[in-house]
Amino acid sequence: MKQFLSFAFLLMLLAACGSSKNYLERSDEDKALADAVRKINRTASDDDAKEAIPILYKNIVKVHTARVKSIENGSDLARWDKIINEYSDLQNAYDLIINSSAAFKLVTPENFGSQLLEARQSAAAAYYAAGQNFLEKQGRQNAKTAYNYFKKSGKYVNGFKDVQAKMDVAFNNAIVDVVINAVQDDRYFYNSGWGSSYDYSNDYFQRSLVRDLSYNNNNSNYAARFYSDWQAQRENINPDWTVDLRLRNIDLPQPYQNTYRQTRSADVQTGTDTSGKPIYTKVYATVNITRMSFTARADMEVFIRDLESNKIISNRSFRDDYRWQEERGSYTGDSRALNSQDWAIVNNRGNMYTPRRDEVLAELYRKLYPQVLNNIKYAVDW
Repeated sequence: MKQFLSFAFLLMLLAACGSSKNYLERSDEDKALADAVRKINRTASDDDAKEAIPILYKNIVKVHTARVKSIENGSDLARWDKIINEYSDLQNAYDLIINSSAAFKLVTPENFGSQLLEARQSAAAAYYAAGQNFLEKQGRQNAKTAYNYFKKSGKYVNGFKDVQAKMDVAFNNAIVDVVINAVQDDRYFYNSGWGSSYDYSNDYFQRSLVRDLSYNNNNSNYAARFYSDWQAQRENINPDWTVDLRLRNIDLPQPYQNTYRQTRSADVQTGTDTSGKPIYTKVYATVNITRMSFTARADMEVFIRDLESNKIISNRSFRDDYRWQEERGSYTGDSRALNSQDWAIVNNRGNMYTPRRDEVLAELYRKLYPQVLNNIKYAVDW
């Protein structure tokens, strides 16, 4: 019996050591400390957490302060982000200990709040200076870089100097006037004025892009203004970019006719037996179906160019298709075998309506439109 108790005690001791060792062997010591503190907050007498917390905290301070010293020797601007991250981790460890009465009995943590505040001030000043340097340079990319640096400066110290005013200047310097030209279609409907009663004529496609991009600009703060070619001429706008749209590889096939048959069957109640149970009889019918169908396709080429530098901003091609089909039919046999889909086909009498070419092209426009819109938005986004 004594041997059994000794063996049980040994197992408990090994389990306790193993559990504490588990905290100390984790690669992420910051998370291990957080887990240990949470454990001791729930169970103040937990020996595993009590043993691990002082060791973990000492290692965390040693590792992060050493990283700060190493990073401080660098000259790149991004070093401030890394330094702030290190001090943030140190301060998080301090907060964990100071806000836990059980952990505070084990460790006297060091407050790194002043170092973190100083690092934020230095980072804000460094990013502000870098932003000012890029603000004095020409070009949209330099303005964009300046804007982002000023934004980061204000992130580290709210209201740092005149950072918001500088961001506004950088944003205005980055604004491009973009002219969107009407869709060119070399094959079927080029400048023919087709489809004036439909939403997506060549001219309407252009106007819709200008309208929707301008709306998104007002709500999403894109550094761009959008015009149709005739608006730019009327308002005497000298555009920075142009967007050329061309419809290519248009395939508007004739409808294909296919006739086929399908056999239907169903169990229908035809009476009852002497005990009142229903009697079912299987009935059959044949549905004769004529299907008219086609699949139309088209590509839309979107070419965005910087007029001053003659640089290609984007050159993409988008493809989509429009599938149409209509069915009508008749049946032979027992009508009770037909399902609801069969009845819809059988009741579809009269001449089939085949979409006109302008209607098909309008459908293709509708499907291509969001792809073109998003491509232009992506090009001007920064």
